[in-house]
Amino acid sequence: MTPRLLVAGVGNIFLADDSFGPEVIRALGHRPLPGEVRVHDYGIRGLDLAYDLLAGYATAILVDAAPRGHRPGTLTLLEAEPPDGTVTPEAHGMDPAKVLALAAHLGDEPLPRILVLACEPAVLPERDDEVLPGLSAPVREAVGRAVDALHTLVPVLLADPAAPAPPLGRPVENGHPRAAALPALPTAAAEDR
Repeated sequence: MTPRLLVAGVGNIFLADDSFGPEVIRALGHRPLPGEVRVHDYGIRGLDLAYDLLAGYATAILVDAAPRGHRPGTLTLLEAEPPDGTVTPEAHGMDPAKVLALAAHLGDEPLPRILVLACEPAVLPERDDEVLPGLSAPVREAVGRAVDALHTLVPVLLADPAAPAPPLGRPVENGHPRAAALPALPTAAAEDR
């Protein structure tokens, strides 16, 4: 069976809560998603993800840590807007907006629908050279909730890739459509419950 949906864990395992995406992918090993879903830990390999976004998936869900101004451990579901040419593509690194811009630059086909399941980090390194392995307690707790959210979300998207994302319930927020998980974006109007 050819996968129709991609669940991509992104983040650096040596940068504290940035390892949220890879940890969720690891947890899915104990609670697998259906066979129509490809689950993969991309870590910081943005070029690999960019090419895979061109592989014919109807939908891709990026699982990542993203500061959005909420309590640590809060999950946010965002729908990424297609790249509009204002972000410079980058082949090295894992900035989601730059990866989407690279994928759009590399391919002639439209990108799949991109959703971002983001977790508010509590601990991120203060310097680029600082190594802080391991998740903070609130983000570690959010890993199980993210797996639950994916098990809710994936069947809906497999049935209809254009379907509105179902509400994820407390303590999560559904964001309005916007660019993928960019820390500089203003927070969505939805509140921490």
